[in-house]
Amino acid sequence: MAKAKLIPPYGGKLVNLVVEGKEREELLARTSSLPSIKITMRNLCDLELIASGGFSPLTTFMGKADYERVLHEMRLADGTLFPLPITLTADPKELPAVGEEIVLRNANNDTIAIMQLDEVFHWDADTEAALAYGSTDPKHPMVSEMARWNKVCISGPMKVVNMPKYYDFVNLRQTPAEVRALLEEMGHDNVVAFQTRNPLHRIHEELTKRAAAQVKGSLLVHPVVGMTKPGDVDHYTRVRTYKALVDNYYDKKSTLLSLLPLAMRMAGPKEALLHAIIRRNHGVNHFIVGRDHAGPGNDSTGKPFYGPYDAQEVMTKYEAELGVKMIPFEMLVYLPDEDRYVEEKDVPKGAKTLNISGTQVRDEYLAKGKLLPEWFTRPETAEILREMYPPRHKQGFCIWFTGLSGSGKSATAQVVTSLLLERGREVAILDGDVVRTHLSKGLGFSKEDRDTNIIRIGFVAGEIAHAGGTVICAAISPYRATRAEARKMVGENFVEVYMDTPVEVCEQRDVKGLYAKARQAMTDGKPMGFTGVDDPYEPPIEPEITIQGYGASPEDNARKIVAYLEKQGYILPQ
Repeated sequence: MAKAKLIPPYGGKLVNLVVEGKEREELLARTSSLPSIKITMRNLCDLELIASGGFSPLTTFMGKADYERVLHEMRLADGTLFPLPITLTADPKELPAVGEEIVLRNANNDTIAIMQLDEVFHWDADTEAALAYGSTDPKHPMVSEMARWNKVCISGPMKVVNMPKYYDFVNLRQTPAEVRALLEEMGHDNVVAFQTRNPLHRIHEELTKRAAAQVKGSLLVHPVVGMTKPGDVDHYTRVRTYKALVDNYYDKKSTLLSLLPLAMRMAGPKEALLHAIIRRNHGVNHFIVGRDHAGPGNDSTGKPFYGPYDAQEVMTKYEAELGVKMIPFEMLVYLPDEDRYVEEKDVPKGAKTLNISGTQVRDEYLAKGKLLPEWFTRPETAEILREMYPPRHKQGFCIWFTGLSGSGKSATAQVVTSLLLERGREVAILDGDVVRTHLSKGLGFSKEDRDTNIIRIGFVAGEIAHAGGTVICAAISPYRATRAEARKMVGENFVEVYMDTPVEVCEQRDVKGLYAKARQAMTDGKPMGFTGVDDPYEPPIEPEITIQGYGASPEDNARKIVAYLEKQGYILPQ
């Protein structure tokens, strides 16, 4: 079969910033004398896609002109369509003068790239959230994350001396240029890509095969293995399922599985455009766009952040300019009597249909240790998921108490601890006062220090829960955005308990005299920043459990929490 003539990269040229040979050695020799900063995992994913051409035509993190126009018009300064900002933030105290060089290092302090610092500019998290993501609601994962970013963005030409190093699934990690070469060898001018951050089930298999047949071309199964939505199935498990499916159920002559180190924004319709640009750079000219593509779920009022078909509408509007044609993901249902999948609109009148939602997969099958039915998912996938996701009562989880000082958090947590120990669950306790004595010693009570304290608790809680342990956290944690970050660190098994106790009741219990001291300080014109007096407490909007810390004993409240844990499967009934 002759080589295919794939669509050119976005912007006409595939960027490659990786320096090799003598130039690389010379650059590495100079790094010890240069100032450096550590970049985050998101920054590292973005840098890799910039350096390899995945974000072509970007050649560096966005400067101010590109950034501003992308926010307001979804275009780079030169007019090229580009839907979302790709920036690198930094602490201005760590930066050299503009015009000088700075080393970009990963979390392990490895040298990744050298940047010539051309621009340093201020940005505003609320403005970016509103313009780029359409919301300032901290329940949006990007909004809560941006609240912790540094205050300035930096930009300038980069030379990449070390691309991020991976040790897992190495043979599936190809650059855009390598993917293009493999697709060219398949010999099809048309290529359709499938974006996913979830395990593939029979519906996805059917959809992708139909899409490849529709375009009479190759299929690129292109899962995201960078940063996805908190609570998603880890990429190690997912990639094992993808491999099993592609190896056993797809045509190897026209199907390519390759991993994408993208840090997702969960930006819905705008992210669909970004995904299409990335796939064009990999040689793709057709792209499957699903219902609520890259959506983060519901906001704090319970409404979806984006409409179910917003992404498809936006893709239709811009597909000619992008050079990537959309293939809509139609909802399929299974007809058990005919053993086939059909689109919802084509279901024969009176026909029996079967379907399983993502929530049912988690709560009715994986959480209970049940194997998913073969009509829904391949046996290989079902077994891998069951291996990696034991029943919920064998998983770790976090109970996060939040409420005013004196609301009853610690007293209730103490009783819950005893009741869980009675059930055979080992419990770690992260009480706010104790944490400040040890883990957060030296922190004050500014908003920044309070956020740091809660993030530390969230990190430790996440590590305990991920290792299969039970952890109870009892801290005021007054700010919604920071609690949202803690939830992300723990993941899906996060149970937020709101102690809804009026400040008047809390003051009556004030054995330490903290409220009285705070009110006197207010009178004296020297506010302390005390939660509930001169600093706000932002109550949860959708906590898993709300209990009153008055009119009921800690034991009564604790038993309500235990009943909830039983109902959700975290502990077995007695």
